[in-house]
Amino acid sequence: MAMEVNWIAVVAAALSAFVLGGIWYGPLFGKKWQNLNGLSDEQIASGSPAIIYGGALVLSLIAALVFAMFLGTKPGIQFATAAGFAAGLCWVAATFGINYLFARRPLGLWLIDGGYATLQFTLYGLLIGWLG
Repeated sequence: MAMEVNWIAVVAAALSAFVLGGIWYGPLFGKKWQNLNGLSDEQIASGSPAIIYGGALVLSLIAALVFAMFLGTKPGIQFATAAGFAAGLCWVAATFGINYLFARRPLGLWLIDGGYATLQFTLYGLLIGWLG
C-alpha cells in the first residue's frame, strides 16, 4: 500500500514548528524555561548548535511526516487543524504531564513544553490541511 504525502506541506509544517520553537523558547519563555530546568547560561552556551538545531529539525520533519500520514490525503483544513490541536494537547502534552509528575518537574515547565507541543501540532495540522 502506497501512502501519498504532500512533501511541501510536511516541510512547511516542520519549518513552522522550528520557527515557533525559536520564538517560544527564545523571547517568550526562554529564561523561564531555562530556570525551571536548572540550566545556567554557560550550560546553554556549551551545547553544539549543529546537533541541537539539526536534531530538532530532523525530529520535527519526522513528526510532521508521521502526522501527515496519520491525517491521510487531503484531510481538509478544519479537521486537520482540530486533529493537530487534539494530538498536541491530548497525546503529547498529556504524555509530558505524566512524565513530569513522576519526575517531580514543575507545573510551569509542563505548561511551557505542553503549550509548545499543542501549538506545534496545531500548526502541523493547519499547514498540512491547507497545503495538502
